[in-house]
Amino acid sequence: MNEVTDDRLPDHVSQQVDTIATLHARGESDVSIHQRTIEKVTAFLGRPLFLNLTIALIAVWVGLNLSPHRLHTSPFDPAPFPLLGWIVSTGCLLLTIVVLITQNRQARLAERRAQLDLQVNLLSEQKIAKVIALLEELRRDSPNVKNRYDAEAEAMSESADAHAVLDALEEKLDAVEEKLEEKLDEVEKMTEEKLEEVALKTMP
Repeated sequence: MNEVTDDRLPDHVSQQVDTIATLHARGESDVSIHQRTIEKVTAFLGRPLFLNLTIALIAVWVGLNLSPHRLHTSPFDPAPFPLLGWIVSTGCLLLTIVVLITQNRQARLAERRAQLDLQVNLLSEQKIAKVIALLEELRRDSPNVKNRYDAEAEAMSESADAHAVLDALEEKLDAVEEKLEEKLDEVEKMTEEKLEEVALKTMP
């Protein structure tokens, strides 16, 4: 892909813009003709124009069948409009399929971007830890700076273990869910007891 430069932007910003454009073009290059056609249809169906057209067509359809004597014609789909109902049901089915196909590709793109964000964040965390470690080493070696032990800087100079963080997060979430379930059980038990008390009081 040809890089497009913009004199109004700094070089590092232009590089980031080109990178994002390249990633977008890579994602769009794998799309088949059928997928592109379906997404164009989905984009049209999501516009207010399609809603207005649908309402107008249904109104005309109902009007032609409710007052055929004004046009000196016989109703082709008399009330309760079975043909219109069949067309609407079929259209809804096709619309659901088209939207699902589009959402599936968008979900795959979102998952790919999330994985890319995760990788970039992990690399950034490692770089930041390395910078902190170098700064701490420079501070210890500098004769003009008083050497002192900084526990927080020492801890931040080590890269975090992603697996350990994930395990800790899962343990924390499990503990929160257990507490929530216990509270829900207590509330349910108290509710049952109150209902039993009310039922005993109302009994003759």
